[in-house]
Amino acid sequence: MLSQTAEYALRAVLHLADQDPAHPVPVGDIAQALDVPRNYLSKTLHQLARAGVVTSTFGPGGGFRLAAPAESLTLARVVGPFDSAGERHCLLGRARCADADPCPAHARWKGISAQIEQFFAVTTVADLRHGAIPMPPTSPASRRAPARRR
Repeated sequence: MLSQTAEYALRAVLHLADQDPAHPVPVGDIAQALDVPRNYLSKTLHQLARAGVVTSTFGPGGGFRLAAPAESLTLARVVGPFDSAGERHCLLGRARCADADPCPAHARWKGISAQIEQFFAVTTVADLRHGAIPMPPTSPASRRAPARRR
């Protein structure tokens, strides 16, 4: 669902959220902790810095830290520079797939895709750290009691 770069970005941000915000974490330490290539992660973190998700400090004692509290960083903001979470690509690979020209899976995939997009929009880094994943709002139809079997 996410590109490898977006996954690394999310993992790095989660790692930074667990660190002391007073001390920047060197990219080498993050790469070692996550077992990811250092140079690749460095480029990813610099993109996150340009997007305002993390800050970077150069020189001795430098490194990366979150630019905002984990409670205010949504997953959409973290992966946004790399992927559009929940972006609606045709599940069957059609070049054109829309409400006006749907593929056989369009109607069902559209709803699932919207739920994924909503998950990334409302879930924060802090939610993942604490295991408190917010439940998506339910539609009135999904709150109805199930039909009785005869």
